[in-house]
Amino acid sequence: QVQLAESGGGSVQAGGSLRLSCAASEATYSTYAMGWFRQAPGNEREAVAAIDNWGNTRYADSVKGRFTISQDIDKNTVYLDMNSLKPEDTAMYYCAIVDGIAATWRLTFESFRRDVNAWGQGRLVTVSS
Repeated sequence: QVQLAESGGGSVQAGGSLRLSCAASEATYSTYAMGWFRQAPGNEREAVAAIDNWGNTRYADSVKGRFTISQDIDKNTVYLDMNSLKPEDTAMYYCAIVDGIAATWRLTFESFRRDVNAWGQGRLVTVSS
């Protein structure tokens, strides 16, 4: 089964920037979708951003224009660049993968959440006001 290794995150003041990285093990299919969920204390886990191997992306409305998801396919790595961070972005961020997708599969947060088959350990992002 694919393994995910996350790095990055940390603490920053409001308005600052952080980057998260998520590297998948070599045991991945050539077609996949990867992305990030986050969970703040007392809240449900929510999808933040996702990307598939064809470069299609999805963003939560709350992060559009501030967060950018990108990938290095050769390194099996996905990045989340977070700019203009707000205190409400404070959460544990989890990398996730849908490893092996059919050509008919379409990237939505619903399909991504439904079909996730591996999770990262989580990285804490703290934004102070």
